[in-house]
Amino acid sequence: MRLNHRLANSLPIANPSGIIAVMLTSPFLLSLSYTLHLVATVVWIGGLVTMAFVVQPVINSLLSDQKDSARAAEAIQKRFTPLANISLVVLVLTGMVQMTNNKFYRGFLQFDDLWAQAILLKHLAVIAMIVVAGMITFSIQPALRRNAMLIAAGVDDAGMADKLKAQQTRLMRIDLALSGVVLILTAIARAQ
Repeated sequence: MRLNHRLANSLPIANPSGIIAVMLTSPFLLSLSYTLHLVATVVWIGGLVTMAFVVQPVINSLLSDQKDSARAAEAIQKRFTPLANISLVVLVLTGMVQMTNNKFYRGFLQFDDLWAQAILLKHLAVIAMIVVAGMITFSIQPALRRNAMLIAAGVDDAGMADKLKAQQTRLMRIDLALSGVVLILTAIARAQ
């Protein structure tokens, strides 16, 4: 069931999934939502592109010492992760506002047109991006730090560092490909 756009400017509603959404009918507030969504998209996807094509290759080429390389990657990750997390929260909140205000939105789990199917696939791709980013943040990065400490302690395992870096690069590329899918699906949905 969809709320009539003539309702109050801001009315909280609960959809069947139990998630609280906010219907905004004010053109200003909806425009603000679109702006914040775009800014968060630029920060998140732009950050991924920068990390994959600028930061990581520079770290790998300039810092041959595994400990320094891990320390630099960790410092950059500490600065980028809060931005990415805030962007993700903004994307979820503004995306819900935009979705529930879209003329094609027919309700939760209603996928009877191209717009709804594109939005579903987009959300699945975003979830996959979050999973991949989590793997990098909570698995690969800590393993690189541990490996750097082992090397610093005299336990030579440079082969493991190369394996971890290759895995990180592969995951970053998967995340970038998924971000391209998200943008394409967004374009398909917007063209409806």
